[in-house]
Amino acid sequence: MSDTRAHPSRRTLMQMGAALGAASLVQGTARAGEAAPAAGADEKLSLKGKTIAISVAGTDHFFDLKAYQAQVETVKELGGTPIGLDAGRSDKALVSQLQTLVTQKPDAVIQTLGTLTVVDPWLKKLRQAGIPVFSVDLPSTNVINTATSDNFSLGAQLALQLVSDINGRGKIVVFNGFAGVPVCEIRYTELKTVLKYYPEASIVQPELRDVIPNTVQDAYGQITALLSKYPEKGSIAAIWSAWDIPQLGATQALIAAGRTEIRTYGVDGTPEVLALVKDPNAPAGAVAAQQPAAIGRTAVLNVARYLNGDRSLPSQTFLPAIIANKANAAEVQRQLGQA
Repeated sequence: MSDTRAHPSRRTLMQMGAALGAASLVQGTARAGEAAPAAGADEKLSLKGKTIAISVAGTDHFFDLKAYQAQVETVKELGGTPIGLDAGRSDKALVSQLQTLVTQKPDAVIQTLGTLTVVDPWLKKLRQAGIPVFSVDLPSTNVINTATSDNFSLGAQLALQLVSDINGRGKIVVFNGFAGVPVCEIRYTELKTVLKYYPEASIVQPELRDVIPNTVQDAYGQITALLSKYPEKGSIAAIWSAWDIPQLGATQALIAAGRTEIRTYGVDGTPEVLALVKDPNAPAGAVAAQQPAAIGRTAVLNVARYLNGDRSLPSQTFLPAIIANKANAAEVQRQLGQA
């Protein structure tokens, strides 16, 4: 006689997943913004007389730009001097600007994003030169602290939202072009982990590769081509990406092709994507909305704490993300100041 407790049915798994997702959504919404205290909350924090280098892989994306701007503004607010360095999505330029910082010796460096294999050797050189190194969305053993979303949680929550929306079955198209970026890899891993328990849902092979630049146009073209291979409604259930610029292009392609039965999913909360999630007629199913300004600000506050003698910082400071779906997108817009 089989033990159903040891082998839960697909329906039971769906119910468990929906319950976990709902609990996480409530928690994420309640905590949004709480993890980034205002500088005025600690009058001892100061960067007066300090030079802080703010290196970023690029600022053409909403998350990156807002995180970068918040870092610059917070350094100034605390009396420090920011050195802004934008690599413009060029690995060569990113390596060059980090190499320059090794000789310039600022009081601290914050690196925002980047491919870990490209960036990490230079973070190590900075550390070996005695320069405190911090990061945004780039966990590394060579940084003192990384300010980031809890990508493990948001990845699982987004995957649970997806499988709930498709009733646990169907083909899922995945954009997976940035495995070298740790946060993207974590989100993808969480998707795969959740799908392991939904055997009637599967990822279409080969997976699609998202690119930078021209991400929206490229995603639009790839999805348009893919729809010609799957012309029947119901042949594709959802499209997933580790960030939401491919989601934007994919959603536009679905609208143009009249295939709005397919739902798209991504991460970041770019205003254009969040507006599509809010639109009841658009096929954007959900987006994990991050708090880039709060993350950038938190990174600088942690630098200030460290330079003021605090050696108790954790290796990572997690800020909550909010899963925005058709039911709550308008409220999420208000919470994030996008209304």
